[in-house]
Amino acid sequence: MKEYVLETYGLSKKGGNKYRIKDVNMAVPRGCVYGFLGPNGAGKTTTMKLMLGLIRPDGGTLEVLGNQMTVKNRFEINQKTGSLIESPAFYGHLTGQENLEIIARYKGLKENDIKEVLGLVHLYERKDDKVKNYSLGMKQRLGIAMALMGKPELIILDEPTNGLDPAGINEIRNLIKDIPGLYGATVIISSHLLAEIEQIADHVGIINKGQMIYEGPLSLLEKNNASLEEVFLEMTKGAEQI
Repeated sequence: MKEYVLETYGLSKKGGNKYRIKDVNMAVPRGCVYGFLGPNGAGKTTTMKLMLGLIRPDGGTLEVLGNQMTVKNRFEINQKTGSLIESPAFYGHLTGQENLEIIARYKGLKENDIKEVLGLVHLYERKDDKVKNYSLGMKQRLGIAMALMGKPELIILDEPTNGLDPAGINEIRNLIKDIPGLYGATVIISSHLLAEIEQIADHVGIINKGQMIYEGPLSLLEKNNASLEEVFLEMTKGAEQI
């Protein structure tokens, strides 16, 4: 079993005539919570979309779960991953349960998986409500439930606490922190809430202006008792902040 669940080598993606990300090298250790951080427009979401094969790189390579991501094997790799990128998309006229049943059929999963993930995100009692009547926070939690379907080896979450109140943020924080132990999975999470990342992440990667400027254990980054936010602001000084 490889030490890293995801590795990139010189990964690059253009947007028009400019690079959104350029020569990005990443190595995400197996079984960790990896905080992926950067100012607005730094390239976080672009990189996460590349991780899932949603867009194709203009340069470099990407290995996920020991396999180089290609057009041919993208579906096979994504069956072993879960994700929540940007705002989750649902069928509003269907219930929470019915939306998850669609994912279950796509991944060849059993109904017991649906009951388990709905319980984890505290939506089981609302499973028969139509999603169009869910609050923003409930939709966000349903998106996380989708990402957890089938106990994936790798879970990629882009701003998973968007729309949640403090109590909801606390619930999701504790859940994400427990995922490696519950599932043996690795979590890559981006968030603008640096204090939350500080409480759950083992490793962090910081991207600025499309290039990685730090990657490693969180403990090594927080030198001289500085907080993650203080270190982040110093490293990305002059850039638009998250």
